[in-house]
Amino acid sequence: MWWGRPSACAGHSAPLPDAGENLTSEKALTFVPSYRRRLPHIHQIGEPLFVTWRLADSLPVNRSFRPDDLTDGRAFVVFDRLLDVACTGPLYLRQPALAEMVMRHLVRLAQDEEMYSLHAFVVMPNHVHLLLTPNTPFPRIARLVKGATARWANQLLGTTGKAFWQDESYDHRVKNRDEWSRIRRYIELNPVRSGLAATPESYPYSSASPGWSERLVEQKRG
Repeated sequence: MWWGRPSACAGHSAPLPDAGENLTSEKALTFVPSYRRRLPHIHQIGEPLFVTWRLADSLPVNRSFRPDDLTDGRAFVVFDRLLDVACTGPLYLRQPALAEMVMRHLVRLAQDEEMYSLHAFVVMPNHVHLLLTPNTPFPRIARLVKGATARWANQLLGTTGKAFWQDESYDHRVKNRDEWSRIRRYIELNPVRSGLAATPESYPYSSASPGWSERLVEQKRG
């Protein structure tokens, strides 16, 4: 069952990556700062982006990342693995109704609204990875995705008014086709690395799942 807990939650220690471990098999991605609040951001219409959104309060309180750390792809790997092995904190997207809702909204904005091209995605228990090319300014995309899904999720959970998503996101401008391919593989392998699925294709809330687009179209017609 894909909905099982990561191995660390079953009492087996799932090691965090070494500080030198790369995000992909070849080299770590680098976050290039454009403007700052807490995180660096750079994005442009028509240029592919690797984006990660996580649920509010999903990182352990004793693990923080300084802005200077966030320009290093290795720091992102540690951050992502902490989310992957989390046994506590919000794991709302483990619930099929919520995971399906988030995936459906991501696809609708791409297919119906044509706000971006959606190349790869995965909905994990406490975070979402996306590889997309914006057709409209990315801050608008982020507001529409996170705002709508937060409202619907809080209605389902009975937590109206509570923060659902962490305020900011991690985003990385993809530089070339090779990096694009590595990131897509990284996204679709996330459930396998986390112990949630045996293969990328067996995880239903991912672009690796066969027929995911057709399934959503059928649900919409129904």
